Amino acid sequence: MQHTAGTGTGLSRRGFLQAAGAATVAAPVWLGRLGDTGLALGQTTAAQGAAPAAADYFAQAFGLDESDYARLLSEALARGGDYADLFFQHSLGNWIVMEDGVVNRAHTSVSLGVGVRVIRGERTGYAFSQVLEMPAMLAAARAAASLVAAGGIPAGGRGVEVAPPLLKPGLDLYPMALPWDQVETQARMDMLKRVEARLSAGDPRVKKTLLQFHDGWSRILVATSEGLRRADLRPRTSLYASAVAEQGGRKESNYRDVTARGGLELYTPEMLDALADETVSRTVNLFEARPLMAGEMPCVLASGSAGILLHEAIGHGLEADFNRRRVSTYAGRLGQRVAGEQVTVVDDGTIPHAHGAINFDDEGADSQRTVLVEKGVLRSYLHDRLSAAWYKTASTGSGRRQSYEHAPMPRMRATFMENGPHKPEEVIAQVKHGLYAEQFSNGQVNIGAGDFSFYVKSGWAIENGKLSHPVKDINVIGNGPQALSNITMVADDLKLARAGYMCGKLGQTVPVSQGLPTTLVSSMNVGGSHG
Repeated sequence: MQHTAGTGTGLSRRGFLQAAGAATVAAPVWLGRLGDTGLALGQTTAAQGAAPAAADYFAQAFGLDESDYARLLSEALARGGDYADLFFQHSLGNWIVMEDGVVNRAHTSVSLGVGVRVIRGERTGYAFSQVLEMPAMLAAARAAASLVAAGGIPAGGRGVEVAPPLLKPGLDLYPMALPWDQVETQARMDMLKRVEARLSAGDPRVKKTLLQFHDGWSRILVATSEGLRRADLRPRTSLYASAVAEQGGRKESNYRDVTARGGLELYTPEMLDALADETVSRTVNLFEARPLMAGEMPCVLASGSAGILLHEAIGHGLEADFNRRRVSTYAGRLGQRVAGEQVTVVDDGTIPHAHGAINFDDEGADSQRTVLVEKGVLRSYLHDRLSAAWYKTASTGSGRRQSYEHAPMPRMRATFMENGPHKPEEVIAQVKHGLYAEQFSNGQVNIGAGDFSFYVKSGWAIENGKLSHPVKDINVIGNGPQALSNITMVADDLKLARAGYMCGKLGQTVPVSQGLPTTLVSSMNVGGSHG
C-alpha cells in the first residue's frame, strides 16, 4: 500500500531559480538572437561560476550537508518507520522545435525538490517538497511518517537517532566531453541546420521537415537511514527528425530519432547525416509500399528498434511488483522454461551512454546487468527494495521513479535479447511468406495476460526467403509468452536501438533502451492490410 502527499511551494534556500519549485519557464527572449554566441540555454554566467561536482552539488548550491540529511531521516522515522530515504533532484531541460528550417518553438524547464519515503512493514508513506528549506522538508518528512505511523506514537514524537549518511561512489557511465551547460546556442543551431539542409536535399519529393531537439541534465542525491548517500549527474539528449514527401498527390511521412545520455560530442557529423538520410529513405520508401495479406504468418523482427516488442510484451511481465501481486502471467514461474534454448533476455543498466543507463538506481542500489531468461529458463525478476524484501533476495538495481514527486518501483533499464547462432540472412531465408517488421509504434500490452498489439510503421514483405517490397498500415497482434515460445531462430547481430523510448507505468515515465538481434517468430497474427 502506498500513500503520497505533497507539501510546500516557493523558492529554494539560495533562491537562484527565480521561480517556484517545479516551474516550467518559457524562454522566448533568446529566439530573436539565436545566431549570436551568447549563453547556452541554462548555461551559468561567469559570476555564478561553474556547476559544482555531482558529489557536493546540493551542499554548494543549497547549503545542505550530512547533518541536514540525518535530521530529515530522523524525523521521517519518528513515528515508527523501519526505513526512510530522501531523493533530492534538480533538473533543467531545453527544447527547440524547427519546422522547415525555422525555429518556431523553444523553452526551458526547471524542476527542483525532494521526496521523502518511509517504509514500515509492507506500508509506504511518501511526501515531497518543492522547496529545499528545512521547515518545508521537515513537514514532508512528518507527512510521510504519519502515513505509516505505528499505533500509539503521537505526532511530534521524538525522532530516531540517524547517523549522517556517507557518500558511496558508483559507476561513471555517461561522462561528457562537451557538457550542455557549456554549449552555446549557436552550436545547437548549427547542428539543426545541418540536419534540416540534408533532409530537404535528400529527395525532391520532400516537402516539409520537422526537427525536435532536447538537451538537459538532472542532479540526483539519495540519502538513506541505513547510512548510504549517493550523488549523480544524469544528462539526456534527443534529436527527432521527420519528413513529409509528396508524389502524384499522395503524401507520406516517417521519422527517425536518437537519444542518449551524454553531451554535444555524441552528435558527430556522420551520425547527423545518417539520421537525415534514413529519415528520407524511410519516408519515400512508403510510396513503394504494397498490401500484405492478413493472417497468421512467420514474422522476422529486425535488429534494433523491434526490441520494443520484447520490452512491452515480455519485459513488463518480469517486473517483480506485478509478479508479487500475481498480476503477471510469469508469477510463480521462476526456474521454469518459458522459451527455447536460443532465447536469453537481459536487462542491463550499465551500458555506457544508453538512454536507460543509470550509475545507481533511484534507491541508491548499484546498477547492474540482470539475466531474466537464460537459454529459455526464467531466472529472475526485476526488483526494487520492497519486492526484493518480499522475495527474500537482493535488489537488481531496478528501483526507478519519474521524479522526486514519485516513489520508486521496479522498472526496466535497457532490455534486450542476446545474440543467437544464426546470420540475419539465414533467418530471413527460412521464411517463404511472411513479414519483416522494422519499425514499431503505438504498442499496447495487457500485463496480466501478456496480450499485445503493435502498429508496424516500416516493414517489408518476405517472399521465398527474400525481402520483396515495403509494406505499411499493418498491425501485429499476439501474446507475449506465446511469442516468446514461438521464437525459433535468433541471429548474431544484436543492436541496441538509439531511439528515445520513454516507458510508462502506473502514471510514471522513465527513460529506457531496448534491443534485439534479427529474430524469427514462427507465427504471429498480422492484420490491417488485404491483398
